[in-house]
Amino acid sequence: MLEGQVALITGASSGIGKAITRALSEAGVSVCMVGRNRERLNSISRSFTNKPFRIYEVDLSEDEDIGKLTSNLSKTLDSLNILIHSAGDFTMGSFEDLSAEEFDRLYRINVRAPFLITKNLLPLIKKAKGQIVFINSSAGLQARAKISQYAATKHALKAIADSLREEINSDGVRVISIYPGRTATPMQKEVHKMEGKEYRADLLMQPEDVAETVINTLRLPRTAEITDVHIRPMKKI
Repeated sequence: MLEGQVALITGASSGIGKAITRALSEAGVSVCMVGRNRERLNSISRSFTNKPFRIYEVDLSEDEDIGKLTSNLSKTLDSLNILIHSAGDFTMGSFEDLSAEEFDRLYRINVRAPFLITKNLLPLIKKAKGQIVFINSSAGLQARAKISQYAATKHALKAIADSLREEINSDGVRVISIYPGRTATPMQKEVHKMEGKEYRADLLMQPEDVAETVINTLRLPRTAEITDVHIRPMKKI
């Protein structure tokens, strides 16, 4: 049962993060929503039936913002049952055209931010014998052409999750990596645009598909654990 637990979700205002937030709320979880736009977060939280929500406007590329977030949570929460890293960014281009500056930005959002948030909140998670979920990507397992920087950050996120799991599993904390394929999100719409492809949301996985998978994984009895989940669209295009 998840009812009565407390969760923190990054990227809660859009796509997969938004769907997971809704699913957790419906399961009776008190949700801390993290995103870049407070007005959007407030609007989304009002559309959900269950409360309470905490709203945190955070730029995950800024260490100062992350520090304020985790310091606030450490002071106001007794423990944290669920931490879900759903925020992320994407870039695409030929290897010789991509810039080091863009790589640095992607690294800060996709790798450094989840590392710092997890590190700073780990005492709260250990206290609750909680669960940490990293929403990764199929690119975190196999890189294809023109996504070298994005794939590198997702490979790095996998390494963080795998190593962390080995360290804190004995503390009763479960660490889960989810690897979705193409999912109908605003980011995926932009990816299709970059690729020059027609965007057909109906042919892709839906954010709710991923959210349901996350919820079912979190509900697994404590006699077992799922470490890695691979999901892909049923229709192959």
